[in-house]
Amino acid sequence: MDPQTKSPNTFPILAAQPRSSELSRHDTFTVSTFNGFLPITAPLVDLPPSFAPLASLLERMPIRTLSGAPGLLAHFSFGVTVQAELLDLSAEVDVEVRRGDRRVLSALFRDYCFLTSAYLLEPCYERKSMGLEGYGLGRQSLPAQVARPLVKLAEALGHKPFMEYASSYALYNWRLEDPKKGMEYTNLRLIRAFEHGLDSHSSEAGFVLTHVDMVKHSGTLVRAAMEALDGCEKQDRQMFNDGLRTLVEGMKEVNAVMESMWKRSKPNDYNSFRTFIFGITKQSMFPNGVLYEGIREEPMSFRGESGSNDSIIPLCDNLLGIIMPDTPLTEILKDFRSYRPYPHRDFLEWVKERAENAGLKNFAMNDEDSADWCFTREYIIKRTSHPTATGGSPIVLWLPNQLFSVYDHMINIGNDYPKLPGCHDIMDIVYAQRKTLVKEVQRYCTNFSAQDIPKAPSPQS
Repeated sequence: MDPQTKSPNTFPILAAQPRSSELSRHDTFTVSTFNGFLPITAPLVDLPPSFAPLASLLERMPIRTLSGAPGLLAHFSFGVTVQAELLDLSAEVDVEVRRGDRRVLSALFRDYCFLTSAYLLEPCYERKSMGLEGYGLGRQSLPAQVARPLVKLAEALGHKPFMEYASSYALYNWRLEDPKKGMEYTNLRLIRAFEHGLDSHSSEAGFVLTHVDMVKHSGTLVRAAMEALDGCEKQDRQMFNDGLRTLVEGMKEVNAVMESMWKRSKPNDYNSFRTFIFGITKQSMFPNGVLYEGIREEPMSFRGESGSNDSIIPLCDNLLGIIMPDTPLTEILKDFRSYRPYPHRDFLEWVKERAENAGLKNFAMNDEDSADWCFTREYIIKRTSHPTATGGSPIVLWLPNQLFSVYDHMINIGNDYPKLPGCHDIMDIVYAQRKTLVKEVQRYCTNFSAQDIPKAPSPQS
C-alpha cells in the first residue's frame, strides 16, 4: 500500500513511515501525519567519509566541545583554522547530489550552515566576550571553500544558502541518545552547537530542543487541519468540530512544552549563543552584506535563523483565516515564508487556499503568539539593546504586529457573533490583553528609541 495519501483536493501527505528503500524519493521535510513538520526520519548524524575534514572542524568548533574541553571558538581561532585546513569539497558535493540521498544532502547543508555562521560571526562573539558594547563587524566575506559547497547544497534542496530554522539550526539538528526511548525530551541531544549545547542540560540545548519538542506534536495539528477541512467541505459538522477540538488539544500540548522553556533555557544565557544565529539582512554586523567568494561579485544578504520560520502558527492562521495587516512588518512575515522547506511552504499555501475556497469559519482561537511575545520580552528585549532579532525583524514591533491582528480578528468575531456561549467573557479578556500589549510596546519602544509605535485600531462597537 502506498504510504502517501491525498486529500480530495490533492496534496500529498505521508500517512506512514516510508521504507528505507523509499526514503530517497521523498523530501526530508515532506509533511506527514506522524511527524508533522519534523523530518520524516531522524536527522543523519554522521557525514560520508569524504567530508571528514568538515566533521572534524565542527567537532572542535564549540566553545565547549563534547568532551568538555574548550573548542576553537573559545580561543577565537575557528576562522583561521577553517582557512588553514578546509579544502573546497564542491566535487564531493556534486557526487552526493547525483546520488540523490536527501538525508545526506540535508546533513551536509546543516553542517555547512553551522560552519558559515561560526566563521562569519566569530569576531562578534570575541567582541562580546571582551565586554565591549555592541557586536561590531562580522567577517565580510565567506571563503570559496565554504561558499561553493553551501550554495550547491542549497540549490539541490531548495533552501537559502544560510542557516535556517528548520533545515539546519533546529529541526534537522537533533539525535536520539537511545533510539528505543523515542522522542522523549530527556532522550534528545543536539548534533551541532556553538556554545555549550552538546551538554544536554545547557541553555543552548534547552532552547533548540524545546522547539523540537514542540514540533513533535505537529502531526496532530496536520491531522486536525485535514479533518476540519474535510468536514467543512462535506458539510459534516461533527467531523469539522472534531477537527477543531483536536487542533485545540494539539495546541495545548505545544503551549505546555513552550512553557517548559523557562526551566530548560535560562534567559540570561540566551544572548551568548544568540550571537551565532544572526543573519545578514538588516544587521549592523554586515552593513553591506557578505561576499560569497567564488559565487558572485556582489555581496549577498539573507535573514537569520528565527522561530518565526516555524510552520505551526502559520498552519493555524491559514486554516482559521487570520489576516495580517498591510504593514511593512507583514512584508517581513511574507519574506520569512521563503526560509521554510518547500514542502512546508506548499502545504501552508494549500491549506490557506482550500480553507478560503471552502468558506471555513474561524471558531477556534489560539494565543500562541502571546506566549511567543512573553518569551521574546524575557529572553531578548530585557537583556539587549540590539534593535533587530536574529532574522532581521524589529524586535519590539514584530510579534505585536501578529498579536494585534489576532486580537482584532477575535474582536470582529465577537461583534459578528455576540450570542456565542462565553463570548462576553472572552471579549473582556481580549480587550484587557490588548491594552496591556499596547502599554508594553510603548514601554519597550521608548527603551529602544523606536520611532513608530503601532496604533491600536478602535474596536468595533
